[in-house]
Amino acid sequence: MGTLKNRTLTFLILLMAALLIAVAYRYGYLAVKAGIASVREERAIRIKTFQKQMALIAQKPAMQKKLDLLIETRKADNSKLFDGKTSSISTAALLETVKGIITGRGGTILSERAGKPGALGRLTVIAASIDASLPDARTLGDILYAMETRTPYLVVKEIDIRVKALNEPKALSVKLEITALSGEKK
Repeated sequence: MGTLKNRTLTFLILLMAALLIAVAYRYGYLAVKAGIASVREERAIRIKTFQKQMALIAQKPAMQKKLDLLIETRKADNSKLFDGKTSSISTAALLETVKGIITGRGGTILSERAGKPGALGRLTVIAASIDASLPDARTLGDILYAMETRTPYLVVKEIDIRVKALNEPKALSVKLEITALSGEKK
């Protein structure tokens, strides 16, 4: 009987040892292995993220060049517009510009009126009417050429030309409707 008891005890000790090894394997080794795999995955993700960030940082000079080019293009486009905080200020600048062109070439301003502004996308169309007296047709040609070839762009929308005296057809009475684009500050 003693040997049976010893065998049973030995068997139970071996069984407990096997169970202890199985529990240690299941909750120790496999858990550590899963933790190591998780750390490796996180490391791989961080490395990929770091590589993407480095690629973006490497693109910064090219992106800065594109941005500078776009800024210069925007400035060039804005130089073609009348600048003003409101359409009234832009229209006043338009009137002053047109009056300067007319009086600079020997014309006389009889009256001036600001027109109603209109919308064109993100821009504002400003308008002005000017009645002027011009000494001759050559002066009118010079004025129209100066208006159409300057920056910011001016568009002669309507023109009404009348001879002041039929006996002496030199002097002209001219009514101009002029429009331009304004880049209002929003």
